[in-house]
Amino acid sequence: MLFRPIILAAVLGSAEAFAPATPVTFSGRSLSTTRVTKRSSLYMGSISCSDIKTGMTLLIDKEPHKVINFSIMKQARGAAKTTIKFKNLKKGNTVENTYRSQESFDPAEILRAGAQFTYEDNGNYIFMDNETFEETLISSDIMGDNLQWITEGAQVTLIMFDGLAIDIQVPKTIEATIVETEPNMKGNTSGAFTKPATLDCGAVVTVPGFLETGELIRVDTEKKTYLDRVKS
Repeated sequence: MLFRPIILAAVLGSAEAFAPATPVTFSGRSLSTTRVTKRSSLYMGSISCSDIKTGMTLLIDKEPHKVINFSIMKQARGAAKTTIKFKNLKKGNTVENTYRSQESFDPAEILRAGAQFTYEDNGNYIFMDNETFEETLISSDIMGDNLQWITEGAQVTLIMFDGLAIDIQVPKTIEATIVETEPNMKGNTSGAFTKPATLDCGAVVTVPGFLETGELIRVDTEKKTYLDRVKS
């Protein structure tokens, strides 16, 4: 009867020899890791209406669209609806649609690159990548309202989609010099009196009445408002 345990042990040993010591891999990743990765990407790739924010870039009809603004309309019965105004970053046109709260969007796979404005050529604006030093040409249509904040040497962020620059972002705050404004009223040292001021970058903002031409100020580019005077 001794030979039966010996035969059983030999069979079990053979089974262990043929069993894989590590998980089966496909393309260099384990099968379990591949499943987790796909599930995570699907979860992260979906943006619901409740998570929409101004400035987001979403993929609609396979083209990148930037959220300009949105409003939520709550209803007495049924789910709320969200009206979103987009700018198509490839074509330049704007569209406005209303969506149910349960609808979702895929984010556009965009890249961001720091760049410096170097010069303008016949309505086109040339930026140099801060790392590769390659030059990118951007039309005035793409520049849009950002053009009013651009001066030679200005730092921006290029928004790239499928290898093409589709948008730019200027810093939230910049320093600019007043090149034209009304003279200061004698004795005015408060901010109660305000006046328009043209900056060296081209933008016009409202500033306190005591500021003079030639002064350096700090401005919020998103709200287009004066923040404070830069001390020398």
